[in-house]
Amino acid sequence: MALEIVVNFEVPRDRTAPLGRAVTRALLKRAARAALRAEGVAAAEVAITLLDDEAITTLNRQYLAHYYPTDVISFPLHGEGGTPVGDIYIGWDQALRQADALGEDPAVEIARLAIHGTLHVLGYDHPEGTERERSSMWKRQEEILRKVLGIKG
Repeated sequence: MALEIVVNFEVPRDRTAPLGRAVTRALLKRAARAALRAEGVAAAEVAITLLDDEAITTLNRQYLAHYYPTDVISFPLHGEGGTPVGDIYIGWDQALRQADALGEDPAVEIARLAIHGTLHVLGYDHPEGTERERSSMWKRQEEILRKVLGIKG
């Protein structure tokens, strides 16, 4: 098995602006593949699905008992030591809001969330709140993101 990454769009075509579907699909695959390779994973199956606020809120409520839209939810579907298999759900509307709030290109935030979700599938975790951005997972995520974006540092 190789690195298999599938991208699904559960948001209307007109809502995938400003990036467009082809660019978004390629970016998500590149980001997830970079995270897997950075962790030494040669074989994996990952599905990334983009959801609108309503759908991501439903998942967030159903699985995490949170009643609001979120940016990413990941489900590892493999046993310990098995070939990594997982589902990643990215809240498209939330990702665009976060990119705007951070003053970043939406592509940067979308790539970050794909990497973040992939690291969760691989077993990484982080604390909530202000400690999140100081965690080893966050640092690893940002290191991989810089490589995906071609940024030295």
